[in-house]
Amino acid sequence: MALPALAALPGSLRPAFAAQKMTGVTYLTPAYESLLWGFHGFVDALKEAGGGEIEVDFYDSGTLLSAAEQVSGLRSGLIDFMFHTTSYINGSFPILGVTGLPYVVDELFRNPDRLKIGSPLFTLIKEEVAKQNMELLSLSGGILEPDYLWSGSSAINSMDAISGKRIRVQGLEASTVLENLGAAVVSLPSSELYLAIQRGTIDGLVANVATVDGRRLQEQTSQVLKLPIGANTQGLFMLKSSYERLPDETKDALATATAWFDENAARHIVEDDIPTVWPKMVEAGVDVIEPSEADMEKFREMSEPIWETWKGQVGEEVGDRALKLALGQTEG
Repeated sequence: MALPALAALPGSLRPAFAAQKMTGVTYLTPAYESLLWGFHGFVDALKEAGGGEIEVDFYDSGTLLSAAEQVSGLRSGLIDFMFHTTSYINGSFPILGVTGLPYVVDELFRNPDRLKIGSPLFTLIKEEVAKQNMELLSLSGGILEPDYLWSGSSAINSMDAISGKRIRVQGLEASTVLENLGAAVVSLPSSELYLAIQRGTIDGLVANVATVDGRRLQEQTSQVLKLPIGANTQGLFMLKSSYERLPDETKDALATATAWFDENAARHIVEDDIPTVWPKMVEAGVDVIEPSEADMEKFREMSEPIWETWKGQVGEEVGDRALKLALGQTEG
């Protein structure tokens, strides 16, 4: 798909500043085509906004730095910017955990404006990571579709059916809520999920529909219970002290490119790609189950203790404010 074009700038209006080189990374591979579409769109927009005076070296697939090395690479000055999965680094930056809290993710997914640049929640997250010398440029303009509960031959079609089931899940918050519901939580790499479901090693798994499609798991799953158990998005970061030293013209070019990324990255996946995937699930025979209002209310109740634990990590005042903003509640 072609990238939305930036408005062309007449030569006389293009920014004039000394040529500059910037290096950026992601550990994601080209297999994540929809995500890389946004990353490359940002790079192209940055070059164009720089009027040809900004050179960008961009490395995907962990070819320069692995996922675990990206933050330290940013701090050391080896790279200038990184795209990183919020759920991967929320241990280092706990405020990012709000983008993956059970139940809360459903509210954020349905209301992407709550995470767009300039929103109160985005501004709060930006302020919190700045305390650790991180400059948050964007959170893709919203989270990706939540992770739901997929099951094989052992039907998991309601909250009550979760108890006693062996479920593969990643992330502390998602694991905790499922354990509280009586599940036996299992850790497995995504490469082993197909055979694990096929052989009955696990009864179910928590995953995004894009992961299910990418691993062809619809061939082994019989249904999906759309409980919003977790989620993530891609954050665009720089080192704050490095960002502040940039010339104003470079900051302006970054702002233009970041605005494009914030407007298009998550939107492209949610509006253009994901709607084409769900019909493939139904065609494969997967029964899509919407949780009842009673199940959603129970799920919220089971999730609230996890929210409290998270608030203890970020501070009661900050955590309470972030939750209210994420849930669309009035502060006060």
